[in-house]
Amino acid sequence: MSAQHAAPTPAWTVGEIVVRRIDEVELAPETGAWLLPGATPEVVAGHPWLQPDFVGADRALRLASHSFAVEAGGLRILVDTGVGNGKDRANPAWHRLDTDYLRRLERAGFAPEAVDLVVLTHLHTDHVGWNTRREGGAWVPTFPNARYLADRAEWDHWASAEMDGPRRQMFRDSVHPVAEHGLLDLVDVPADGLEIAPGVTLVPAPGHTPGQVAVRLGSGGAAAVITGDCIHHPVQLAEPGIHSHVDIDPARAGETRRELLAALADTDTLLLGSHFPPPTAGLVRSDGAAYRLQPVPPGTV
Repeated sequence: MSAQHAAPTPAWTVGEIVVRRIDEVELAPETGAWLLPGATPEVVAGHPWLQPDFVGADRALRLASHSFAVEAGGLRILVDTGVGNGKDRANPAWHRLDTDYLRRLERAGFAPEAVDLVVLTHLHTDHVGWNTRREGGAWVPTFPNARYLADRAEWDHWASAEMDGPRRQMFRDSVHPVAEHGLLDLVDVPADGLEIAPGVTLVPAPGHTPGQVAVRLGSGGAAAVITGDCIHHPVQLAEPGIHSHVDIDPARAGETRRELLAALADTDTLLLGSHFPPPTAGLVRSDGAAYRLQPVPPGTV
């Protein structure tokens, strides 16, 4: 698709804050069953509101990799950076990707040199990949004028963890170069959150990883929350007990998810899913003993 005929960037407004979804890639169909093994076709069938947006005709979960590009207080903030291009990965679906992610980012007004902050909700492969790009045979920061923010507890966990080869490779090509260039800021996020820009607040969301954060947006009485991986898919609204098989602390992850959903239920706070397929955003509504997502399609800004 040529630039002049490119699809407009999906966007939502939260008061004076603008949030754009920067698509990277739709995740492979088998990802859902691997990631959320409790979301069986039988479980999915019990929640017909999931179709057609969030599950396919075969009741397989639909998942996506994307970033959120946030304009707030005159700053350009990127939340998570996907899988990245050209990287050696154990997952065949992520191995040496070649997408037009950077062109999409630039079309949204977020040229790499113009990004002020990069928020890493946690240090997993599919959230840090575009931290760096290949240049002159080395991996260098993609966003050379940005500060990259991660929770100190997240960094401390991985610094002391026994990592397998693929995870060590991910840190070598996507995390350590940022630190080596002096661009990584480790922050302490208190229970009531840490405001990093006007109306943009990091809030603890532990369980999936020890130092995961979600991102709360607020402006002019409007509000939104970017999930990180405390909620991978809308089926977890209907079944909050379904956890990811890569959650480090499944019990804590479930507590985090339930606390967030209870806080958002039947309010006007927009939920923006870090892996939700289009329409990606919605309002949390009570549904019996659990919840459902009322989709809020994007506009263009």
